Amino acid sequence: MKIGELAKRTGVAPSRIRFYESIGLLKVVQRKANGYRTYPPEAVQVLHLILTAQKAGFSLDELRMLLPSDLTRWDHDSLVYTLREKIRDIEVLQQQLTESKAHLVQVLAEIEAKPDDMDCVTNAGRVLSQLGLSEPITKEDKG
Repeated sequence: MKIGELAKRTGVAPSRIRFYESIGLLKVVQRKANGYRTYPPEAVQVLHLILTAQKAGFSLDELRMLLPSDLTRWDHDSLVYTLREKIRDIEVLQQQLTESKAHLVQVLAEIEAKPDDMDCVTNAGRVLSQLGLSEPITKEDKG
């Protein structure tokens, strides 16, 4: 099939298909004598694998290492290992995001607890001080 048909069947822009080919992810392309690209039916599967893996957090470099040049030659053990590693990476990221969220919730609560008679600069100093990030700012400091 030609690149336009492949793009239509996969929802991937022709420029993106050419990009995947240029970086070695899409290896099933063949060239006719006139220079036109032709793609076998497996190209649809390869593009779907690339898109699915990217949504799961795989980088293009990781995909280049993971995808076999021939889809009938998957290394089962390597694939399972790589997927487990990606799951561990995601779990670490989730923990980091949970901690970041908790910190931001704490900062927001401190900011929202601003006394009505306190200006924003003084409140910022109060919040930073309570979080252990700064010395309190006084009116003399603003001077």
